[in-house]
Amino acid sequence: MEYLILENLDFGKYHGLGNDYVIINDILWNIPEEKKSLLALNLCEIHFSIGADGLLFVCESKDADIKMRIFNNDGLEAEMCGNGIRCFSKYIYENDIVKKDEIKIETLKGILVAKLNIINDKVNSVEIDMGAPILNCEEIPVILDSLVNRCVNEQLVILDKIFNFTAVSMGNPHAVIFTKEQLNDGNLNMYGAAIESHDRFPNKVNVEFVKVISEEEAIVRVFERGVGITKSCGTGACASIVAGTILGIFKENKPILVHNDGGDLKITYTGKRVFMEGPIEKVFDGIIERIEV
Repeated sequence: MEYLILENLDFGKYHGLGNDYVIINDILWNIPEEKKSLLALNLCEIHFSIGADGLLFVCESKDADIKMRIFNNDGLEAEMCGNGIRCFSKYIYENDIVKKDEIKIETLKGILVAKLNIINDKVNSVEIDMGAPILNCEEIPVILDSLVNRCVNEQLVILDKIFNFTAVSMGNPHAVIFTKEQLNDGNLNMYGAAIESHDRFPNKVNVEFVKVISEEEAIVRVFERGVGITKSCGTGACASIVAGTILGIFKENKPILVHNDGGDLKITYTGKRVFMEGPIEKVFDGIIERIEV
């Protein structure tokens, strides 16, 4: 294998409610396609490198203002990430790549619109039009024994428990489970890992355990596909509210406050589209003197 040596590789480190990302301007660096996954594995490894839940690439787009590509810390490319796209929006604005308060961003889910809340030329929070949720089983994808088109409150036997889950895709697949009690880290990791790789999910799945507080408030804990337990998952919060609305727990056009381990998001589902609003933080900029992938 021929190695690629990068010198003085500059990057940004950002997080959205503890869901953290390394961001590289690939318009400048033009990392070879076959090296992007390896670079994600290398840079996201804790203790030995920067450490992060994923790596975001800033790319040119023919159809939007800019394009975002996401590689999780297992090296696999993801379709979408709600916290990631907010971090991405702050990065491209504050680095003068796209200097607009409303930015069209190309993703594998399609073109999404980010509305930036700017204070003193700094992005304080971002609202993302996450588009329409995907509810068709084949498109999510999820495999059911029945011939129904939607997966709503279906039973799943995992280890010693029976869970009822609703499947939603926000560009990436989610299994949403409503529980009466919050799961501790041990149970979240055990059941989340077993569900993530279950045969019903051909592309694996993100898993959300949701405890309802009221019609306007919920707690969401996440086992993220390819990552594990994360402080927050933007698409997971969106999928949870969509699933809850389908089940009659939440109401359309009513903002729901979602408490993640890392902080709060505001999610609104109109019945057709999902809107997500939340804060982002720049952690630091950095330069890697030399890296070989």
